[in-house]
Amino acid sequence: MVYSGVLTKMQTEFLEPIQYYLVFKDDFLHVNQLLNKNLSLTLVGHECLSCGLDREIYRQGFCKSCFFDKPIAGDWIMRPELSTAHLGIADRDLEYEKSVQLQPHIVYLANSSNVKVGVTRKSQVPTRWIDQGAHEAIEIVEVPNRYLAGITEVALKDYVADKTNWRKMLKNEIDDESLQDWRLRLKEYIPEEAKVYFIENNNETHLNFPVEQYPEKPKSLNLKKEGNYSGKLVGIKGQYLIFEDQTVFNIRANEGLVVDINV
Repeated sequence: MVYSGVLTKMQTEFLEPIQYYLVFKDDFLHVNQLLNKNLSLTLVGHECLSCGLDREIYRQGFCKSCFFDKPIAGDWIMRPELSTAHLGIADRDLEYEKSVQLQPHIVYLANSSNVKVGVTRKSQVPTRWIDQGAHEAIEIVEVPNRYLAGITEVALKDYVADKTNWRKMLKNEIDDESLQDWRLRLKEYIPEEAKVYFIENNNETHLNFPVEQYPEKPKSLNLKKEGNYSGKLVGIKGQYLIFEDQTVFNIRANEGLVVDINV
């Protein structure tokens, strides 16, 4: 059977194990049910996630024009410390920026390939941790806006990583760490403006991914270059599909591609 649509990040449910869904306009796939089945992926076009036009995807699922013009792709998305809605100052669209920036945000520690610090909206917990392939995570502070979360992350990344090594994450080369100990060690480095928001009593969240075989030497599939690929699905972790031949495909990094998936 062939499923067709525009790739967007997989939707998830926090269950044992994590449940994954690919959602298209007219179809959806429960990806967990495809484990141990052969899939064929074929690139058939592009569709910008903002304007919907068939334009080459530039970054984050957007064409070049939308990436530089639309508020959903502002610099503050990737660098929350640049947020200015709390000051009433617009970047691209103040009303949109208020709707996203002026809501509770979490600064957290997650362990995927290593312990790292990150920022997400409170409403995106634990989705953000699932997307990063973290097997454990814990909140540090809950602040009322994105700016405070951003300056806290900037302060803490002098003492802990802020990036995930995707190869180590997919190979499952991970060490269990006491995130409780980590957050207590980092507490003194939280900026004064955010110290009052430190979460005093907290527990780690543990996540279990549906992976039957981890790749020893993961090879990233470039569907834009290859055009098509076929393989047996043996795992899903983060936003990656893992295949038996050690090929891995990052759904999030390929948002905006229009594909046929033959099951």
